[in-house]
Amino acid sequence: MAGHSQFKNIMHRKGRQDAVRSKMFSKLAREIVVAAKSGLPDPSMNARLRLAINNAKAQSMPKDNIDRAIKKASGGDSENYDEVRYEGYGPGGVAIIVEALTDNRNRTASNVRSCFTKAGGSMGETGSVSFMFDHVGEIVYPLSAGDADTVMEAAILAGADDVISDENGHTIVTAFEDIGDVSTALEESLGEAESVRPTWRPQTGTPVDEDKAESVMRLIGNLDDDDDVQNVYANFEVDDEVMAKLSAA
Repeated sequence: MAGHSQFKNIMHRKGRQDAVRSKMFSKLAREIVVAAKSGLPDPSMNARLRLAINNAKAQSMPKDNIDRAIKKASGGDSENYDEVRYEGYGPGGVAIIVEALTDNRNRTASNVRSCFTKAGGSMGETGSVSFMFDHVGEIVYPLSAGDADTVMEAAILAGADDVISDENGHTIVTAFEDIGDVSTALEESLGEAESVRPTWRPQTGTPVDEDKAESVMRLIGNLDDDDDVQNVYANFEVDDEVMAKLSAA
């Protein structure tokens, strides 16, 4: 089992729902601000902003919060955030990519490096682990969107590269540069997606035992808790029994 794909679900079952939700809204708002500043504050004219708003809605972020973030960006009184990517290795040689939006690069780099060091890992240079991942678009639909064959047909017609259908729903994979076109085509045939986002998908997984898996998950959790960190990706794989045990802990 790909460990990282299960991590968010585990986090939400740890009794920290309110704190996780609040932090998630803050990160979604930051992405909306950056997206609005990168072009026009009109989602119909700004593909990145449209995706940011759709993802915020998918996470049940209140409309007032979304509107406030856009107005903040348009008003010119918001912070200027830089997009930064950090790469490194965690326990067991697990490759990790960290994406951040920060108004203070020194602070964020220091915090991320501290997380790696405390976990027994190490940060590397840009490109030190990203070559082991594919930067792609990921479009997620619920099971109610249709059966596997229906979604596969729609994905092929839209120009997607792959579809993974399981008991959790349908994940459609596309080239990074085609996210906007493919998601628009899919919306016409399947309706609005649960989420549309760029992601780093590992080409191969790094198997880890229970102790290493627990350490890696703790590291990812600590990174994710940082206000500047938007996304964390890792290539660790764990046995189904181990994941079930860690989920129940």
